[in-house]
Amino acid sequence: MSQPILSVIIPVYNAEKYLQETINSILNQSFTDYELIILNDKSTDNSKAIIEKNAAADSRIVFVDKIENIGPARLRNEGFETAKGEFIALMDADDIAMPDRFAKQLQFLKENPEVGVCGTFYTLFKMDGKRKLIALPTEHLAIRTAFLFYDPVGNPTIMLRKAVLNDFRFDDDFVPIEDYELWDRMSAHTQMANISESLLDYRWHDTNISQTKIHNVNRALRNLRLAQLQRDFGITPENTNIEGYLNAFNFKRGLSAQEVIATIDASQQLIAKNRESRIFDQKILEKQMNQIVVRTVRKSKEFNKPLLQYLRNEGKPIFRKVRWFDRILITLKSIF
Repeated sequence: MSQPILSVIIPVYNAEKYLQETINSILNQSFTDYELIILNDKSTDNSKAIIEKNAAADSRIVFVDKIENIGPARLRNEGFETAKGEFIALMDADDIAMPDRFAKQLQFLKENPEVGVCGTFYTLFKMDGKRKLIALPTEHLAIRTAFLFYDPVGNPTIMLRKAVLNDFRFDDDFVPIEDYELWDRMSAHTQMANISESLLDYRWHDTNISQTKIHNVNRALRNLRLAQLQRDFGITPENTNIEGYLNAFNFKRGLSAQEVIATIDASQQLIAKNRESRIFDQKILEKQMNQIVVRTVRKSKEFNKPLLQYLRNEGKPIFRKVRWFDRILITLKSIF
């Protein structure tokens, strides 16, 4: 086929149950000038046969069959290297793209040449039929600010200009949140947007998450926060109050009185730093960070007179945001 406008990348590992439905949602798109790159990560189920059958029937499908399992980050990176299109769309092997997804994202990117990465709202759906719309920030500054607290883009909804990729790739060290880390890193270099329409059904699996995966998520998330602190606020991991800075981004219950004070101090310093740099949306940053810190105060494991004195003085702006009933309880617990 001639060089396509769009390259679609689907990484596959043991996805036989839903893979055909996913492929059909791509082949049935209203926009048709694309190549579909399907990368099989040495699946042990029937995924390979499903891909081969579809590739034989449609010349737009490019089948990459790995002889060894390399993991999702490296697999998607190989998809980037294989892609020939001016634009690249991502997709997971068990999700469903709406028929006009590609057409609408391409139109948006052509009408907004300053935007390099475009996601969309999406809909979570379960096997019991329950559905939930996931709405996300739509403007670049709001998206970039949100990255400090949560992932504000749906990875399988992403379409980007190949020109903005440069040397950006998924980082294996951040699996299983390698997508969160990549888009956060790219948000400092290109404009991002989310279309305020659900253009993808995201399949939610009710399966138990292993303790190993939880540990890996927490490890990767900590490393991402450390990178953000250094890149955007000039705070290195060696900082004596690094835990306070980390807690200002992610709520942690059961902190000691001293840890609560350190977290409040860190949050106010971060807010002040951004007031000067103006990297992030100041209102969003303050709102999100203050909500975390107020909750941290309410869920502290101990209350004492030094903490109460701090909350009535340096921490007064935060203490005033705590509900009046909780302020009374905190005061009583700190005194008696």
